[in-house]
Amino acid sequence: MYLNLKEFQIIDVISEMKILIIEDEPELAADIGAYLSAQDYLCEYAGTWAQAREKVELYRYECILLDLMLPGGDGLDILDILKEQGQQDGVIIISANNDYKNKIRGLHAGADDYLAKPFHLPELAARIYSVIRRRSFANQNNVLQNELKVNLSSRVVTVNGSVVLLTRKELDLLLFFISNKNRVIAKSALAEHLSGDIADMFDNHDFVYAHVKNLKKKLTEAGYGNYLKTIYATGYKWEG
Repeated sequence: MYLNLKEFQIIDVISEMKILIIEDEPELAADIGAYLSAQDYLCEYAGTWAQAREKVELYRYECILLDLMLPGGDGLDILDILKEQGQQDGVIIISANNDYKNKIRGLHAGADDYLAKPFHLPELAARIYSVIRRRSFANQNNVLQNELKVNLSSRVVTVNGSVVLLTRKELDLLLFFISNKNRVIAKSALAEHLSGDIADMFDNHDFVYAHVKNLKKKLTEAGYGNYLKTIYATGYKWEG
C-alpha cells in the first residue's frame, strides 16, 4: 500500500520541476503523479522500456523515478543511455527488490538513490527534493548571487534584503536560469522545461517571452544586477 500520510511533514519543493515516472504499474504511477503534481512538480510518464528510452533521449528532467522491471527491457539500461549522452538527470530507482546487492548494482550504475517498494509518498518527495538540490545547487538551501538570494526551502526571493514576489512559473524560470549560469538557453528549451512534452503543441513561444519579461521586470524594479540577458534570435543567458 502506498500511503499519502498527512501526518508526515511534507517538504516544500522547488516549483514545477520536471519529473519522469518510469513505472509499468498504472495505478502506482497515477498515485505518484497525483501526489507530486500537488507538490508543484510537472510529471510525465513512461510505462515500457521503449517509452522510457524515447523520453530520456528527447527531454531533460530534474529527476527520473526508475522502476527496474519494465516491459521490453531492463531499467538499468536506461541509466546506461543517460551516461552515454552525458545527461545530468537525477535518478531514483523505485523497486520491489530490496536486496542490498540489487541496491549496490543500481547505485554503481549511476542512480542517485534507491527506494524499495512499498514506500510512503512523503518520503519519496523528500528524496526527490534532496536529489534536485544536490545536483542543481551543490546541496545548498540558499542560492546567492551578490544582491540576489533564493531560499530553496521557503521559495522566498530577495534582492538587497527586500522580498520579490514571483509566481511559480517565474520562480521556476529563475532557478532554471541560475542552475544554467553563463549558458545560452534557447526559447524552445525553456518552453519544454515549462510545459514538458506538450511544448511541441504550441504554435509559438510567446508564453515563454511573457514569463521571462515579467520575471525580468520584477527583478529590475527590485534593483538586481541585470544578470538575465536576451540573446537576439536565440534565447536567454544568465550571467554571473
